[in-house]
Amino acid sequence: MKTRKQHALSTRLWHWVNAVSIIVLFMTGLNISNAHRYLYWGDYGFDPKDAWLSVVRFPAWSTIPQYYNLAMARDWHITMAWPFGLGLAFIWIAMLVNGHFRRDLTTSPRDWTPGAVIASLKAHGPGAAAHGYNPVQKILYGMVFGVLMPLMLFTGLAISPGFQAAAPWLLEVLGGRQSARSLHFIAAWGIFGFFVIHVLLALTDWRLILGMITGGRRVESEAEAPRPAPAPEPVLDGDPSHG
Repeated sequence: MKTRKQHALSTRLWHWVNAVSIIVLFMTGLNISNAHRYLYWGDYGFDPKDAWLSVVRFPAWSTIPQYYNLAMARDWHITMAWPFGLGLAFIWIAMLVNGHFRRDLTTSPRDWTPGAVIASLKAHGPGAAAHGYNPVQKILYGMVFGVLMPLMLFTGLAISPGFQAAAPWLLEVLGGRQSARSLHFIAAWGIFGFFVIHVLLALTDWRLILGMITGGRRVESEAEAPRPAPAPEPVLDGDPSHG
């Protein structure tokens, strides 16, 4: 039985930078949301009676800054969007190069069965992380990396006035400015929900948090462990291939 680092250095660096980015983006986003608390579909939306959702006014303690200041909230939001966006590109390249995505996050049809999901939930507990990702973790991480975070990035770019002028096609793909804003809001709360579950599960086993700092150790199964090189065949006297 062999062990290796559970988390590569690239994963750990991205994880902590991304955690700070998401916290600041979410809290500044709540401040921005307070400026107009109604969401619409399509290109335009001004009248609350046309909104598909009326959002609550978020309390000051949950926003950055902790008082209503749209200009400052936007400045912080745009600033932290850079490490978020560049970090997403970085981690995707790193996962593809070091094999993390292929080895740990790709799923098979068997992972999507109810039996696999139930078995994953039963198996979750202290020490389980040392044996790799279960099907539920693969599905959730795949949705976050492949759906929610890219959706968050592209909808944010679409509603940015500067990028909108450079790539107006993106708004058309997303169904209009108000649709992009609504999708941005949905993606933000989807990531927030994952963030809360992720933190709560990590708090159940302190070794998960320590592992994301030190790299941790992972037990390799026989299928994952590299196979030893085959022994060379003995050379027989009189073998015609050697004269």
